[in-house]
Amino acid sequence: MIFDRTCREGGAVGLSHAWWGGVKLYQALGRVDAAHGVSTWREALSWLVEVDPGARLAEVQFWGHGRWGEVLINRDPLDARALEPAHPLYGALSAVRDRLAPDGNALWWFRTCQTFGARRGHDFARAWTSFFGCPAAGHTHIIHAWQSGLHRLAPGAQPDWPERQGLAKGTPERPARAVTSGPLEPRTITCLHGRIPEGW
Repeated sequence: MIFDRTCREGGAVGLSHAWWGGVKLYQALGRVDAAHGVSTWREALSWLVEVDPGARLAEVQFWGHGRWGEVLINRDPLDARALEPAHPLYGALSAVRDRLAPDGNALWWFRTCQTFGARRGHDFARAWTSFFGCPAAGHTHIIHAWQSGLHRLAPGAQPDWPERQGLAKGTPERPARAVTSGPLEPRTITCLHGRIPEGW
């Protein structure tokens, strides 16, 4: 598991502290084998390449901020453009791919706001799963203790959730504001759920 350690709101208690606390809880419950707070994408990817040498990565969770079709560390976005050979992070992403469990048996889970929402979220999900050759999961809503709009996509598959899911304002092509997660929103879990429900 990797999480953004930079969200500290001017040195006061911020989301990074909540993510750190969540990591400690998940470790105590045996839900994660290793976790690391990072301040850049290069640091995150380098850690994934180097952690537990000789083992394969069965699941990678990222806890941090997100927007439609992207995830962020310290406000620095990572999107489908990083999967192109000319991108500075392409080599590091390829090295992480080589560490994943083979035959599509790994999973990426972006526990971030609205990364799988709108048109850009669909495009990102397709590109990510195609590049890594394994499923990825993400959310269409703003997430907090409630985490709504959770979907998983397999490589080569097409998203089966509406592009408008989780949109409060704007269009799938030009999203402007996302819906906040809640118990009555679709595909909702809580921050205490460590696994994606069967069939999702």
